Amino acid sequence: MMRIFTDLRSQFRHLAGKTPYAGLSHRNQKVYNAEDLWAHLHHLGSHRHQYLLERFAPGAVYHVDALTFDGKVQFAKVSQYVDTPFEVAHGGGIFKSVTVEEGSKDDKALKKLNEKVMKGFGMQYSASHTEFIRCNEDGEYYFLETSSRVGGAHLSDMVEAATGLNLWAEWARLEAARFLGKNYTVPKTRKDHAGIIVSLSRYAEPDYSGFNEKEIAWHLHKKHHIGLIVRSESHKRVHELLENYTHRIKEEYHASLPAPDKPTS
Repeated sequence: MMRIFTDLRSQFRHLAGKTPYAGLSHRNQKVYNAEDLWAHLHHLGSHRHQYLLERFAPGAVYHVDALTFDGKVQFAKVSQYVDTPFEVAHGGGIFKSVTVEEGSKDDKALKKLNEKVMKGFGMQYSASHTEFIRCNEDGEYYFLETSSRVGGAHLSDMVEAATGLNLWAEWARLEAARFLGKNYTVPKTRKDHAGIIVSLSRYAEPDYSGFNEKEIAWHLHKKHHIGLIVRSESHKRVHELLENYTHRIKEEYHASLPAPDKPTS
């Protein structure tokens, strides 16, 4: 055990976090160096075994939203978080994601990796939401996590804006086809680009009247939140709009709360 922790001392070149196994995505705590780690371990006492220590490798984080039928990936859409979920949750930032250009290096590499992950987990019939990171240190792609479901945070709405494909409806269709012993075919999709931006709002019902660009495809209607999805044939235009909205939302609407110490749901 001492050797393990001695080795860990040399690993703290990047941010690390300790997380309880229950509610993994909700209760991350940041640890910046070996001394802080020892303090946390001492504080946890006999509960240490309930926690997982992870190294946080800075880099670009991507998600692949896919549909698999009979062990084969029938549809996959690659997108990139503009700010990582970890940074948004712990830094009080603004959540953003944007679809990756079809046929790009990232698109091709991550679709192949997603197929390997699905095969590795024995995925046969389901929607899936899988995340990868392209590490700043070595430029390699690393698998982060996956789930046998449609992605949350309205990412499915962003995928639908770009492709015209509703992941929830198609998941139901492929499950029905499986049950009935029929084949499933993905409907024809568009190859537009889309991006999403969501933030807590200082206003209970923010006014969207100032957001009237023709590319807006969706508005979030939730108390103390503001959010939009934009769609365009131009990848550059999507990025321009997200950048513009980020400044406007930050100055006029944005609010933030500290990350909860315990899961909220």
